[in-house]
Amino acid sequence: MKVIISGGGSGGHVFPAIAIANELKKQRPDAEILFVGAEGKIEMEKVPKAGYPIKGLWISGFHRKLTLRNLMFPFKLIHSLYRAYRIIQSYQPDVVIGVGGFASGPTLQIATLKGIPTLIQEQNSYPGITNRLLAKRVTRICTAYDGMDKLFPKEKIILVGNPVRQDIIELSGQREEGIEYFDLDKNKKTIFLFGGSLGARALNDSMAANKDLLENNNNVQVLWQTGKLYIEEFQNCATAQLDNVKVLPFVDRMDLAYAMADIMVTRAGALTISELCLVGKPAILIPSPNVSEDHQTMNANALSTKDAGVLIQEKEAISMLEQALHIIDNEQLTNKLSENIKQLAQPQAAKNIVSEILKLIK
Repeated sequence: MKVIISGGGSGGHVFPAIAIANELKKQRPDAEILFVGAEGKIEMEKVPKAGYPIKGLWISGFHRKLTLRNLMFPFKLIHSLYRAYRIIQSYQPDVVIGVGGFASGPTLQIATLKGIPTLIQEQNSYPGITNRLLAKRVTRICTAYDGMDKLFPKEKIILVGNPVRQDIIELSGQREEGIEYFDLDKNKKTIFLFGGSLGARALNDSMAANKDLLENNNNVQVLWQTGKLYIEEFQNCATAQLDNVKVLPFVDRMDLAYAMADIMVTRAGALTISELCLVGKPAILIPSPNVSEDHQTMNANALSTKDAGVLIQEKEAISMLEQALHIIDNEQLTNKLSENIKQLAQPQAAKNIVSEILKLIK
């Protein structure tokens, strides 16, 4: 059985793709899997580390402003279509899977023209332009949110959720290990603040500006991931010097961070939200306004409208710590948010997607 998985550009596309590949190998050890990504993007590093081969296309996004990169786009697209054709012609896949991102467009376009069964996996509550363009051509569409029939052909949609890393599915009994790993106080409640691996300036600025709220609070501590881009700027600020604040550039054990945290303050990327639903912890969501189609706000709305999370717009991020402290001190509110977010979890997402893939091949 030969499978191509195409897409990437961000961790939100790449890590679900790897989760699908891992589940596919688990169910069908004989399966051969080839990734097709965009040259210079995160997938060209992460996929080989996960143990899978990958080929790159010379492709990038189209910007709304007139730039030199836009003038190159038609040439990149033609080159990538030809390259995708050569890859598919040589590899002869039984099915082609798209996870969104630049590379999946040319790859799935060629696959559909050749009559190969195709499936796209949409992580967000509002799909990116690549998946919107492919929707009418592909065989099956796996989504993480309901109500997607407004944007995709209804008869092709299967609601499955987002595949996530396996190490966070069962976290019971790991709180003490997490507290010890991050060298925190087991007698204090913990706020875990993170804005992705690179960090989020708005979240970091707001944390730095809230020293007074934490300075004399003996019941709460904060694990603050600044992101690699911002560690030098924020590790020496006054808030970072408090005894109840632990600052890191990057958290390498997200499973332990989730296990020991009492509340999360984070962006609203699709993968992050899927993980929050699985761990079932209260969350404050601050969507990035710098993403296509403002899809993070739509992701956060999908939770906040069901009382499964608290949405704060970035321009009001300064209030995030105050709200986190309010929630953490209100047991009834904490329990409500936790129970509601658990109801949205899809722990079998990868298995369900692989089931659809196998159906297409049969």
